[in-house]
Amino acid sequence: MSNDLTHSTPATNQPGRGMLIVVSSPSGGGKGTLIDRVLQTVPGVTYSVSFTTRPPRPGEQNGREYFFVSEPVFRDMIKRGEFLEWADVYGHLYGTSHKQVDADRDSGRDIILEIDVQGAESIRGLVPDAVTIFILPPSFELLRNRLVARATDSAADLEKRLHGAPGEVEQYRHFQYVILNDDINRASAQLASVIYAERARRERQEVSARGALADFARVGTLH
Repeated sequence: MSNDLTHSTPATNQPGRGMLIVVSSPSGGGKGTLIDRVLQTVPGVTYSVSFTTRPPRPGEQNGREYFFVSEPVFRDMIKRGEFLEWADVYGHLYGTSHKQVDADRDSGRDIILEIDVQGAESIRGLVPDAVTIFILPPSFELLRNRLVARATDSAADLEKRLHGAPGEVEQYRHFQYVILNDDINRASAQLASVIYAERARRERQEVSARGALADFARVGTLH
């Protein structure tokens, strides 16, 4: 598994700008299910649809789970600088659209990236104010059972993912938050709680709280 990443000017935490929320886990860790719940329950959150060269799995739709493109198209996009980050993961290329992330953040919306640990490592270097969350499966055996039950990978791909899972889990120490995905209701609520807590940080409240602060400052000058 190689790691080829783009380089960009690091973004800064600007008041009023949306958060970039990075959610990562080994394949089969359940991050997609947790993110789906958050998108349904937390207002003001959007989802970054990545580009990939892997073929669609049964039930996936182009533009919903991923934008499915050929490798030549993907590499042309790399040359044009269209990716915030990209990586080769188990023989398939995955990339995050610079344009979509910037547009959503500039409009004040928080955007979730569902990416592997390679992409998360790149984002940490490129976007210092990113919120990084690792979804930890409760056991290797449960992870194996999830991947087998999913039945979307060939035997060779399944073996690659299982072989790489312990090393991916070791990367948890580089994330700001770790959520144990042993209960979907608790884990999804915890993911939502992280987003709400990060929104309440002082530096992110400077725009929305400006009116209240100004009012108290005005009153203070009268006494």
